[in-house]
Amino acid sequence: MEKNIAVIRGDGIGPEIIREALKVLDAVAKVYDHTFHYIDTRMGGCAIDHCGDPLPESELNKCLCSDSVLLGAVGGPKWNQLPADKRPEKGLLRLRAGLGVYSNNRPAKIWPQLAEASPLKSSIVEKGIDFIIVRELTGGIYFGEHKTAYVNATACAAPKAAAGSAGILTATDVLQYTEEEIERIGRIGFETAMKRSGRLCSVEKSNVLDSSRLWKKVMHRLAEEYPDVVLSDMLVDNCAMQIVRDPSQFDVIVTENMFGDILSDEASMITGSIGMIPSSSLGKGTRGLYEPIHGSAPDIAGKDIANPIGTILSAAMMLRYSFGLDREVDAVEDAVSSFLDRGFRTGDIMSEGMKLVGCRTCGDLIAEAVS
Repeated sequence: MEKNIAVIRGDGIGPEIIREALKVLDAVAKVYDHTFHYIDTRMGGCAIDHCGDPLPESELNKCLCSDSVLLGAVGGPKWNQLPADKRPEKGLLRLRAGLGVYSNNRPAKIWPQLAEASPLKSSIVEKGIDFIIVRELTGGIYFGEHKTAYVNATACAAPKAAAGSAGILTATDVLQYTEEEIERIGRIGFETAMKRSGRLCSVEKSNVLDSSRLWKKVMHRLAEEYPDVVLSDMLVDNCAMQIVRDPSQFDVIVTENMFGDILSDEASMITGSIGMIPSSSLGKGTRGLYEPIHGSAPDIAGKDIANPIGTILSAAMMLRYSFGLDREVDAVEDAVSSFLDRGFRTGDIMSEGMKLVGCRTCGDLIAEAVS
């Protein structure tokens, strides 16, 4: 198999963790007789520094002409003072929209070798942690209208004297979903549940939000088409509590953009380290965007202490969902398991009696174990 992969190294630790993921992909290519062409692509802070734009059109086109996209991480305090439309994160939102990837899939699975790294009680961890969050990615409050303006004090029902002559400075962010947007992510939730244990939990805030009431209505309509899937509803605040109280109750969670962003970060921490968690973002075709769920961690960039496993497993997800290479995915996951079995640990998952290794050595050891 021959594939073109757009590689966005990004900012902070991004280039380091991508370097190790490419080592593992090269090992897969060698063992299983594939050819992967890597197309370096700028997005985020590095693109701002070189081009003055977080995602130049030429770089988006590289992604659109590739078979899939592998991303490290973007952003950092260096660019925080820029206008909102010029920040690194804006490039990521534009990339998702440009690729048409509307479903972000984030597994929360604890590796048995890291059970003690979970902050949860052992009695909870022993029941098992293995679920996936299907997050809508291109709608909701992140993509709604954002504005900050002075509003007339009378309209705000506030004392005019406190507002001043210009009115009251007011920030507005619009949360909007169409029935079509909810249906397409809902179907992915149901289809994912059918491939697992057939349990789907739809998470919303229907006791307060109109958008969530529509979400709930659409999900229950779709449930009639999937009789083999057991659908349950849960308010987002309750879900946040249940994830730490008893994560074993969940198999597949489907939810909107902002709720999924928050819940998936919570879910990653109960597995021991955010550095271990991969993600995939998919749309209608097979081209996807694959990235670890952690940030760019500029404070540790260049120190060879980042954990590249989340990025390596993201590359493995790309092999499975975009390229259909299940055997190769098993080889990568077995190599990661072997790394952990031999007692090697990066700093974020280090424990007494284990052998501390850096980012580069971690990638070397996992790549060598691919067979």
